[in-house]
Amino acid sequence: MSTPELTEEKIHSPAARWMSGMASALPIVIGYVTIGFAYGVLANKAGLSMLNTLLMSLIVFAGSAQFIAVGLFAAGAPLLSIIATTFVVNLRHLLMSASIAPKLQGWGKARLAWYAFELTDETFGLHSAHFAQHTPDPLWVFAANLTSQVAWVAGSWLGAAFGQLISDVRPYALDYALPAMFIALLVMQLRGLNTLLVAAAAGVVSTGLMLAGMDQWSVILATLLGATLGMGLELWINKES
Repeated sequence: MSTPELTEEKIHSPAARWMSGMASALPIVIGYVTIGFAYGVLANKAGLSMLNTLLMSLIVFAGSAQFIAVGLFAAGAPLLSIIATTFVVNLRHLLMSASIAPKLQGWGKARLAWYAFELTDETFGLHSAHFAQHTPDPLWVFAANLTSQVAWVAGSWLGAAFGQLISDVRPYALDYALPAMFIALLVMQLRGLNTLLVAAAAGVVSTGLMLAGMDQWSVILATLLGATLGMGLELWINKES
């Protein structure tokens, strides 16, 4: 019978792989539309035009950096200060890229550049969990990435368009959308006691550093500690087995 072969071909068709990538990004989409809306509201109140608000979401596409840039812009900070601050905030992308790079061997420079541009904290978490069980499929990857960015831009547009109707996003808990999304992505990657220990240690260190006033470096240092601890646990487990 040819039905099983047709079914298998349909499952692995480009359209099916693309749709699978889009579906996998649904948790990110929900968070991005919400937090993108909050960004659009803040950008509107900071005096950014609709065009500049959307261009930042299209070209920069970095949630925390965009929020910081808008805040500095509203405070009248000089351009060099805004650029330097957002650069430091985004240094964690070096760690994420280095972590994911071994999985993307064989990809061309253009494809890697596109991937790097659309890499965010949330898509990194999604891809890390997916690549642990599957070979990276460019169609799946870029479907998830593009869907995420479209959601972010759409949320930004909604916030900028209707921002004047909202005086403060906090009563609506829109500012909690990003932490909630991170929690969901973290839970997807907890696959045993070792990953739980790494996540707990990184969380404690990051929180401690933030309370100590090291907001800009808390994520980077906690990530380095978590990666070191995770590698140590992995080596110890392999040695014992």
